Amino acid sequence: MNILDKIVANKLKEVASAKKKTSFTQLEESEYFDRETYSFRDFLLDPARTGIIAEFKRKSPSKGIINDKVKVAAVTNAYAEAGASALSVLTDKQFFMGRKADLIRARQANTIPVLRKDFMIDEYQIIEAKALGADIILLIAAILTPVQIQHLGSLAKSLGLNVLLEVHNLEELERSINTNVDAIGVNNRNLADFTVSVDTSFKLAEHIPSEFLKVSESAISNTEVIKELKKAGFNGFLIGENFMKQADPGLAMREFVEGLK
Repeated sequence: MNILDKIVANKLKEVASAKKKTSFTQLEESEYFDRETYSFRDFLLDPARTGIIAEFKRKSPSKGIINDKVKVAAVTNAYAEAGASALSVLTDKQFFMGRKADLIRARQANTIPVLRKDFMIDEYQIIEAKALGADIILLIAAILTPVQIQHLGSLAKSLGLNVLLEVHNLEELERSINTNVDAIGVNNRNLADFTVSVDTSFKLAEHIPSEFLKVSESAISNTEVIKELKKAGFNGFLIGENFMKQADPGLAMREFVEGLK
C-alpha cells in the first residue's frame, strides 16, 4: 500500500465520521453555502495578477513538518497582496496537518478564489467545500474513476464551484477529461517515489485541449521556470513548499514575484 492508498483509506473513515457529526442539511445552512463563488478563470487570467496559486501547507508526507508556526489568515492575505491569483488551503489533517477551519479563515481574510486542497472521494466533501467557503475543488485522477470525476464534477458545477482536475501522466489525462472540469493541473510529483520534475508539465502541455486552463503543480522554485511554462501555454502555477519553508511565506512570495517583472 503506497502513501496515496493510505490517505484514501483514512479519508473514507474521515468522511464517514464527518457525516455522523454534520448532516447535509446543516452544511447547506452554513454561512457561506449560498455565497456566489469567484471565477477561477477570471482571476487566473487577470493580467494584473501573477497566475500563482499560493498554497498554505504545514506538513507533507514526504517532507514532514514544513512550517507549523504561521497563521493561515496572515499568510494567505500576504499571498493575495503579493499578487496571487488564487489560494490553496490544505484541509487534510492526518497527513498534512490541515484543518477545515483553515479554509474558513482564509475565506474570511481574502477576496480572491480559494481552492480546497484535499482528497475528494465523496459527494459530502463537495457540499462541505461549498459550506466552508471554497471557490474551487480538486479532483485527483489517480484516486478516482472517470465516472466518479464526471459525477463529482457535475455536482461541484451545480453548486457554482470551479473544478481543478489533477493528473500525473497522459493516461490519466486522456481518461479523465470531461466538460465538468475548468482546469487541468499537472502534478509534477511522482506519487510512487515523491520525486519531482517540471518536465512532466512540458510533456503534457500539448495534450491538454485549449478550452481548459492549464496549471502546473509542484517543482516550481524559480521565476525562469514560470516564464518557460507560460511559453508552453500554462496559465497557473501552484506553489506551496517554496514559500512555506520560509519563516515569512508572504515575504517569500513578494520577493519571488519581483523576479517575474
